[in-house]
Amino acid sequence: MRAAEGAALPSSEKRDLASDQQRNKLPAVMPISRPKSTPRRWLRIALALAVVIGGAGGGLYYWQHRQPVLPVGIAFGNGRIEAEEIDIDTKFAGRISEISADAGDMVKAGQVVARMDTRDLSASLKKSQSAVAQAQRAIDEANANVVQQTSMALLARQELDRATTLVQKGYQTQEVVDQRQQSLDAAAAGLKAAQFRVVESEHAMEASTHDVELYEVNIADNTLVAPKDGRIQYRIANIGEVLPAGGKVFTTLDISYVYMDVYLPTTEAGKVKIGSDARIVLDAIPQLAIPAKVSFVATQAQFTPKTVETQSERDTLMFRIRAKIDPERLRAHADRVRSGLPGISYFLLDPKIAWPAKLQGSAGP
Repeated sequence: MRAAEGAALPSSEKRDLASDQQRNKLPAVMPISRPKSTPRRWLRIALALAVVIGGAGGGLYYWQHRQPVLPVGIAFGNGRIEAEEIDIDTKFAGRISEISADAGDMVKAGQVVARMDTRDLSASLKKSQSAVAQAQRAIDEANANVVQQTSMALLARQELDRATTLVQKGYQTQEVVDQRQQSLDAAAAGLKAAQFRVVESEHAMEASTHDVELYEVNIADNTLVAPKDGRIQYRIANIGEVLPAGGKVFTTLDISYVYMDVYLPTTEAGKVKIGSDARIVLDAIPQLAIPAKVSFVATQAQFTPKTVETQSERDTLMFRIRAKIDPERLRAHADRVRSGLPGISYFLLDPKIAWPAKLQGSAGP
């Protein structure tokens, strides 16, 4: 029997025995692995919070900026505040020698903002002034010669009269009378020539004076001044640059002509009249309604520009309407005028309709 126990086991029994031994080594309860917190999980949470906060903020913005409920008879359109642009250009080709203003500066009408190099014009002006002085001297000399020739002609006339009297009395011959007549004719011719030189000198004086005036005007035109009160929007050129005739140096905004162009559909534009009341409300100051007047209504319909948002479809034909702010109202607030601010223009389609309290306007912008 011992021999039987010591006998070798079959291979299949050996594998079963090894498996049983391995199972006996495993613990009774297997440990449970817990998921660890990862950065992705926190990122998802942060994104969810951002969406919630963004939605709440968007809702609040819409609530604050939603279009007010308007009574029937009032139309509105979106646009931007604009001011009339005026370019300050050179009249003649030349080099910029001085710039005394920059973008953003407020300027008054007639204020010098730049100067062109006028050394050549100044030299020509001095030459013309010298010609004027020379012409004046020529006039003085010609006038003096006229006086002299007048005296000589008077003397020749007196001598002729005396010779004629003496001939009649028999004290002189006819030859003396003829000589006195020749002297008188020569004196008369000299007087006429002197008078002609006076006229000629005066014409030369006039031409030289015109040259002086021309160069003075050209020099003045090379001094660039602001045509109207306003603000400099852009400075295009700099000191030392050579510009052609008509070269642009500045672009200014005419703060007395501030307006907003909007587009209204046919059903509303047809009821807007030039001169009727309007109100402009800017996004920057939504609590303020700026009084304005309708200054322009387009006579032809056009497609709405892509930069203007309306409640109608973009392929609907619209009419351009301009609401212009009173210049007197702007004069006291010139430093606050800004071009490009978006806003809304409101128009009264029926003069019997009263403005809502929010659009009543105020004493000043």
